[in-house]
Amino acid sequence: MSVLRRFFEISPSPTDTPELALAQWRALSRQVPLMYIMLVANTLILAWTHLDAAPIELTVYIPAALTAICLLRTITWWRSRERVLDPSRVRAKLRGIIWSGAAVALGFTAWSFSLFPYGDAYLQSQIAFYMGITTIGCMFCLMHVRVAALVVGICVLGPFTVFFSATGEETLVAIAINMVLVVAVLLIILLSNSRDFADLVDSRSAIARRQAETLRLGEENQRLANMDTLTGLPNRRSFDRHLATVLQEAELEGRRIVVGRLDLDGFKSINQIFGQLAGDRVLVEAARRIESLRRADSFVARLESNTFGLILVEPIDRQTLVHAGEVLCGAMRLSFEQPEGVIRLTASAGFAVSEPGDTGDQLFDRADYALSAAKREQRGSSVIFSEVHAKEISRVRQMEHLLYSADLDDEIYVVLQPQYDVSLGATTGFEVLARWRSPVLGEISPAEFIPMAERTGRISNVTQSVLRKALAISRTLPPSIRLSVNLSANDIGSTTAIEQIVALFERGRGPCQIDFEVTETAAMRDLKQANQSLLTLLGLGARIALDDFGTGHSSLTHVQQLPLHRIKIDRSFVAEVTNDIASRAIVKTMVDLCRNLGISCVFEGVETEEQLQALVALGGTVMQGYFFGRPMAVDEVDAYLQRERTRRSREDRAAG
Repeated sequence: MSVLRRFFEISPSPTDTPELALAQWRALSRQVPLMYIMLVANTLILAWTHLDAAPIELTVYIPAALTAICLLRTITWWRSRERVLDPSRVRAKLRGIIWSGAAVALGFTAWSFSLFPYGDAYLQSQIAFYMGITTIGCMFCLMHVRVAALVVGICVLGPFTVFFSATGEETLVAIAINMVLVVAVLLIILLSNSRDFADLVDSRSAIARRQAETLRLGEENQRLANMDTLTGLPNRRSFDRHLATVLQEAELEGRRIVVGRLDLDGFKSINQIFGQLAGDRVLVEAARRIESLRRADSFVARLESNTFGLILVEPIDRQTLVHAGEVLCGAMRLSFEQPEGVIRLTASAGFAVSEPGDTGDQLFDRADYALSAAKREQRGSSVIFSEVHAKEISRVRQMEHLLYSADLDDEIYVVLQPQYDVSLGATTGFEVLARWRSPVLGEISPAEFIPMAERTGRISNVTQSVLRKALAISRTLPPSIRLSVNLSANDIGSTTAIEQIVALFERGRGPCQIDFEVTETAAMRDLKQANQSLLTLLGLGARIALDDFGTGHSSLTHVQQLPLHRIKIDRSFVAEVTNDIASRAIVKTMVDLCRNLGISCVFEGVETEEQLQALVALGGTVMQGYFFGRPMAVDEVDAYLQRERTRRSREDRAAG
């Protein structure tokens, strides 16, 4: 027993790794039945050769019992060859094989020795041969469980060597020595093969684990590639793929689907006022609200920063879509309770219903246009794409084509709106406003073509055309009159655009009477680049004005960081100055701010005498609006200035 215990200590246990145990079990399931069949066959042959020499108990009864045991074990192993076992069961069965192998080996060895006295030299040699060849066969069949092979070999080899050595017959002693040498070499080979088998199993297991890990990482990467990590919703990639699949299925089945886009209005200000973390938490909560409202057969994804996409299937009648839009937009109106404070916002949505032959891009574009219509016309609510919108898109595309191919110097013209200084009683400048007269569509509103020019990248060309005309006009005006030209975000954000503007000035070679107006929104895109661009323009002798002041979210920061000469107060404050105490207080603060900073202040949108008087009382001096003059053609400017000089002369004579 101590010898067996020693072997257990030096040999790998079948419980070492689950993979090795399972591999050993699969190998034994194929080999152990063959071992028992071999053992039964050899036993029956040996018993048959001893029928006439040995008692019936040794030639019939004991062999029959041993054969029955082997056949029973064979049937058991055969039935379990396809059975899937867990590693713990396999470990237990492998341990059982070791002990059962020892018992079978000792049983057959004892039976073999009991036959030895009844035979002649040939039969005795057959017993030695039977024991040797059967032992070797059994060890080969058990080679994948080295402990079992060792136990069987020892249980047979030990008694075999002692027994045949004790006979004193030189032949039998030689057989015993040969048996020891053969089994010893065989054990070395089997131990090596067993190690190789264990290493192979370990290698395969390692490969399988790496493959599983690779597969897991691939699936994780696939999941991450198709999921928005912030909200946990599918992302734009997943949305596009799902839309293509659903649209194809709907086309085959004759159904229609709906694509929706929901955008959180004014979300950028949340990041600026409350911080990025607060904005992220708002997005997560918004995603949760949308997800909680969606139907089981619908699909929701986060498309970009503050925009979500929806795919809806039937029923999709107009009433259903109107209700869906109301519910979604209503959910976003509920306050977002954050550690930084209570955040309130609105959401606009656009829906588009698929038509036969639609592609995913076409359907998505229509939903996008419906969203832009909602933001433009019904902010905080939803719009369903209709024939009216289809006609608008057709017109927009035609306008885009015409704008792209237009001769801007020929088709773009300018009008001038006066800027009046009430303290001097004189016009001190004009704002240059661009107009587009298309040979195909006629007059097109700046509200239409300016955003389009920015979107299509033609705005810098428009700016340069306007600036060329402004420079030409400035040469015909008195030196005291300055012209204001608007610059877009594309202009001040592009080194190339600024270089082209500089080139226009250098060709002019005259005193600069140009003021450049930039909006806070344009400067916010890249404050550093905007500052560099404006400093370059200052070097030309131009002056810089900040347009629409008060409508941004970091106005004081911009006043401090940008090289400004003038601030233009947005018309929204002027409109309320006569009847709103808060507006008057804000206007007063802005006037004082400009005075303290040593820059001038222009009020836009002055339309009534009451507004004028209120602004003057608050310290305002320079005004612009319909009250002083509407935008006029260039050839009307001389007459306008002449009338103003005549009026001032009469006022001077009357005062004298």
